[in-house]
Amino acid sequence: MAGAVDQTSSSAASSRPVGSIPLPPEQQGNASKAADAISSADDKEVVMEAVKQNGLALWFASADLRGDRQIALVAVKQDGSALKFALGELIGDRQIALVAVKQKGFALQFASQELKSDRGVVLAAVKQDGLALKEASENLRADREVVMAAVKENGSAIKHASEPLKVDRDVVMAAVQQHGLALWHASEEFIIDRGIVMAAVKQNGLALWFASA
Repeated sequence: MAGAVDQTSSSAASSRPVGSIPLPPEQQGNASKAADAISSADDKEVVMEAVKQNGLALWFASADLRGDRQIALVAVKQDGSALKFALGELIGDRQIALVAVKQKGFALQFASQELKSDRGVVLAAVKQDGLALKEASENLRADREVVMAAVKENGSAIKHASEPLKVDRDVVMAAVQQHGLALWHASEEFIIDRGIVMAAVKQNGLALWFASA
């Protein structure tokens, strides 16, 4: 008889909907926290406060709020890299991209291809971080003003310039004056150019190594 009761009990338990089985007390707490987290990720006011404090918190917001222009602007203003977590049309939003690259030039890598060809956006990016030139379109890496702005911020950016600009003496001079070791990226004609070498070693004596190679 006891066996029959056990079987009936077991059968009832197996047929009972999983959702109706109470979770153990310790798991109930975790489920509640998960629900709160989901709710918070979709709460615009909560997410706004989060991205004001750390723009990268945009990563944890709901998909809808990651596509919210107001929230995205606040996020990229705090940390330009938050552009990586923006969704939808925001990737191609020029104003958002400008705010992002002015805060962190290399955020250009997360912008749309169209914006990587936008001269104003790219100029803003390389002025903040010359190495952002790497992410610019081919045309803009051949733009003398853009490249000059980049090497004045970081001489090593010359390695991302177009080939014709790598042999532009004024560009090379600006690069080594900002970072003497940028001489490493100069063509042979400049490694034996006394004026270029002098400017490079004045900025960093170790640049003499490249001139001696």
